[in-house]
Amino acid sequence: MALTPEQRQALRKRCPLIVPGFDIPDAAGEFRQLADWCAANDVAHDTYGKGELVEGFERRIADLLGKPAATFMPSGVMAQLAAIRIWTESARLPRFGMHPTSHLAHHEEQAFAALMRLHGVPVGDRLRPMTAADLEAVAQPLACAIVELPIREAGGQLPSWDELEALKAAARARGVVLHMDGARLWESAAFYDKSYAEIAAGFASVYVSLYKGIGAFAGAMLAGDEAFVANARLWRSRMGGTLYHMSPMVAAAAMRFDERIALMPALYRRALSFASALRRHPRLRVNPEVPQANLLHLHFDAPADAVMQARDALAEDAAAWLFDNVRNVDVPGRSVTEIYVGDRLLAVDDARIDALFERLFVMLQPS
Repeated sequence: MALTPEQRQALRKRCPLIVPGFDIPDAAGEFRQLADWCAANDVAHDTYGKGELVEGFERRIADLLGKPAATFMPSGVMAQLAAIRIWTESARLPRFGMHPTSHLAHHEEQAFAALMRLHGVPVGDRLRPMTAADLEAVAQPLACAIVELPIREAGGQLPSWDELEALKAAARARGVVLHMDGARLWESAAFYDKSYAEIAAGFASVYVSLYKGIGAFAGAMLAGDEAFVANARLWRSRMGGTLYHMSPMVAAAAMRFDERIALMPALYRRALSFASALRRHPRLRVNPEVPQANLLHLHFDAPADAVMQARDALAEDAAAWLFDNVRNVDVPGRSVTEIYVGDRLLAVDDARIDALFERLFVMLQPS
């Protein structure tokens, strides 16, 4: 009998070994860590974004991305809505391009249309990153195009460096502004072996998350030139995002930022090893076969309910939690889960992971 979501969450908490993600304390422990960090760094609250903590961190992110300025946003949804509104308004054209699996299309309740009255045009193939040829194939004019690095819904795929540079050149030639959905940009630099500024060059604006990868409670940064950022702050205020105190979210990001950024190359190397160990299982497909970030998808030759029940049984038996949500895919009888390789996996060798997955597939055998 399948467990309820609450039972599954309780089971996960009881497992000493959890494969995906980072090892973080509970809420009380995290608040204590943050209080200690704020005390050690003499942190004071901002007032509506004014104050050294927020403004200093904005300058730091802008410098890292090679942009003149950046502004904090309480959510990535707000950051990207502001960006596309600015670029479509500037072009006097209410139409923008986005990847078919863009977060804006699938996770934001069509906010760009409902709130901004904008038209989003799918660009490219949902199974791979956007390319120059994809952009050139769009016949209608576009004010801007959103490029997601990496493509989460396709297993964390990234274009090659040459493909990315070609896309930037195609956008310049066509006069299309590029905006980066860099929710997982921090995870991309190890693949390219380039700085964040080099990757962001050619993008007029960049959104980066402060909780995905970095581990803040919430929040994002939106970077670009001074005029763009001033306009973004105006839209933040209009959308109710200029909060009285932003310091809790910013401090939570700043507290972990250096450590998490420094860890990304090791996490990428661990993702490569992890994927290599799993590719030998005949009922499992790794997408992409060779990861391009410390994010990848595992495809099972079994339906989602059966995979989750086997995972739960293994967790009860071996006190190991292999993955989180599993969903069915277009092919009947097959399913997929996402693995984010965080610091938890650094302490576990491939032999143990391989043995656990072997047991999982035994449990998946038809009765």
